[in-house]
Amino acid sequence: MEVNNRLICGDDIIEEKKIRSEEYDYIKVELNQITSMESVGWELVKKSKASARLKKKRIILQDEKFENDVWLLFYKLGFTTLNKGRYFKLSYSSNGDELTQQIDVFAADEESILIVECKSSSKLDKKTSFKTEIEAIGGKRGGLIQAVKKLFPEKNLKVGFIFATNNYAISQQDKERMKELKIIHFDEDTIKYYKELISHIGLAARYQLLGNIFAGQKIPEMNNIVPAIEGEMGKHTYYSFSIEPEKLLKIGFVLHHDNANKDEMPAYQRIIKKGRLKAIQEFINNGGFFPNSVIVNIVTKKQLRFDKSELQEDHSISKLGLLHLPQEYKSAYIIDGQHRLYGYSNSEWKSKNSIPVVAFVNLKLTEQIQLFMDINENQKAVPKNLRTTLEANLLWDAKDFNEQRKALSSRIAQRLGDDKNSALFSRIVTGENSSTSYCAITLDYISKSLKATNFYNTYKNNAVIKDGTIDKSNNDITFEYLYNFLLKMFNMLSELLENDWEIGTNDDSCIVSNAFIYGYIRIFSDIVDYLIKFKGVNPKMEKVDFLVEKCTPYLDAVAYRIEELVPSERVALRKQYGRVGDNKFWRILQQALHEKFKDFNPEGLEEYWRDNSMKFNEDAYKLIRDIELYIKDNIIKKLNEYYGENWFRLGCPKAVYDSAQKLASDKNYNKQAGEPDELPQDQLHLIEYRDIMLYRSNWSELFEKDFADPNIKGGREKKTEWLCKLNQIRNQNFHTYSVKEEEYLLLKNIAEWLLHK
Repeated sequence: MEVNNRLICGDDIIEEKKIRSEEYDYIKVELNQITSMESVGWELVKKSKASARLKKKRIILQDEKFENDVWLLFYKLGFTTLNKGRYFKLSYSSNGDELTQQIDVFAADEESILIVECKSSSKLDKKTSFKTEIEAIGGKRGGLIQAVKKLFPEKNLKVGFIFATNNYAISQQDKERMKELKIIHFDEDTIKYYKELISHIGLAARYQLLGNIFAGQKIPEMNNIVPAIEGEMGKHTYYSFSIEPEKLLKIGFVLHHDNANKDEMPAYQRIIKKGRLKAIQEFINNGGFFPNSVIVNIVTKKQLRFDKSELQEDHSISKLGLLHLPQEYKSAYIIDGQHRLYGYSNSEWKSKNSIPVVAFVNLKLTEQIQLFMDINENQKAVPKNLRTTLEANLLWDAKDFNEQRKALSSRIAQRLGDDKNSALFSRIVTGENSSTSYCAITLDYISKSLKATNFYNTYKNNAVIKDGTIDKSNNDITFEYLYNFLLKMFNMLSELLENDWEIGTNDDSCIVSNAFIYGYIRIFSDIVDYLIKFKGVNPKMEKVDFLVEKCTPYLDAVAYRIEELVPSERVALRKQYGRVGDNKFWRILQQALHEKFKDFNPEGLEEYWRDNSMKFNEDAYKLIRDIELYIKDNIIKKLNEYYGENWFRLGCPKAVYDSAQKLASDKNYNKQAGEPDELPQDQLHLIEYRDIMLYRSNWSELFEKDFADPNIKGGREKKTEWLCKLNQIRNQNFHTYSVKEEEYLLLKNIAEWLLHK
């Protein structure tokens, strides 16, 4: 087996990179062949006197394209030895070349060797198990390590194994197998993350990569001793020292809040900004420096060694000495100062300068987050979505149990959006991702929806005042049960509505947005309430699958009702905001279940439909029209009689007069020639008639007798409040708003005493 012919470096890597990244095939033909080649899909690129160059889109299979993407990633990360082509093999047998393994991607540098297995699917696959493939890698691991070390006998390189997947939802069992066999999993989010990181910090992204792959392993030949001061701050021991950026880059790690780091919760840092980093690099290269310290948390299983100096100040609580930093990848988490640190990554000063560092030791994750948020608090630099996620981690073990439930909701929301097994995968805005028409659900909305359900216990002074249907009085246990229940319910609903589920909000048929999510979660809770009350189901004693099975007939009815919604109804539901908008879709689902299961009658349903059936709308509209016409005609008539032809100027408050004049002027300016002008007195709004009534002596002289509400005691303000209420109802959109019974009765009452109807 000619292994070395398949491993390349230098200029050969450049050539391989061109082949793997090229989108087209090129050929050179004679001029008389151009037409025939174009007829089979070739495109003319360039023509000379004797020949022509043509190109054609290269057809690349899904698995080859993904392998190329992964290969190119390691090329961009600066690995100096890579495999050529797709058919590189290594022997894992001690007997020579009898047993071989094809290696999809092989990458080596001065410190490490990476062996990558790639699997890709054209669409999201939630069912495939990789048990056989993962265990095969584990079984061949020892032999492959021996084989690659023979290729580089003069170097003591670390060997890492990566299982890279694209469009696969990896099961928990497969994740555990990989963890047990020390295989790192990369999915498409991980690939995307490193590509983005490379675009920002270049080859320095390799530090993050090696930290992830070889976390806790020793960095060879690293001088780890630095002069330091030991002190106390906030009940924590810390060390202050200066260090070459190159060393800190090797042991440092940044928990970027990105889908690639979703399993390393809580990840709290924002992704590095390219523009800011470039400015810092230029500043450093021009002799600039930063006197403020980088803040880190050193994570170590051993006692951190600090050799105290014989020279000490007797009265100082600080101590001088030599600090022995861990010689391990991913042992110093960067809490603040990532841009300053990575600014040195591509600079000649990374080994010639030193930077100040304040290092805490073994801070809890919640303490890291709190410190990060405290540092950024005054700058308000933490985006709301990230802040919501971080606060959830801070509150997970809070003393206040209601705060714990708030954290529980946020974690459930984030997991539903990050889990590839979830029907809401990539539909929820998590981390610092941007909202799109497809990804349009917010963490806050899911948290709000869960808070409104009966799933959780209700606490007052940490005592339970109402039992939750699924709350097991422990966040970890409740999360496991409730998350899996919601996951299975959403997945089942998405299968029942598969034709519409994948549609984004730019389509009128969309049924996956904030307003709909609120209704789904509320109806899930209602179904559980019903099963407990009428079917003897007890979620606290039974398994999730049993509960979901019991919910199935009711979810079928819910899905059938959703399918009945025409696009215009769906758009209207999405565009209703606030509590009214949230409740509308939820009540529609409740009513659908009530019609099929008569004993399904949640509290408030009858009252809601009494007030929202629109049965009063037509009569209310007529009453409002009659009342408004009466007010307008009566007021104008009385003002004209009292003030004469200048009644509009003399009888109106200046603000009302000016507003009406402007409205008329704006309308008249845009009129076509020959069209009659609008009059200012015709531009008055209903509520402005009240302002006219109460202006100066108008009320006592002209309007009190006819317009004072006879059922109200008090002055003119009180006796004309009916106009404010009338205005509120009148300004509703009667296509979507349902006039409530009490509002209709109010209108009837006004008509009775005002119009004598």
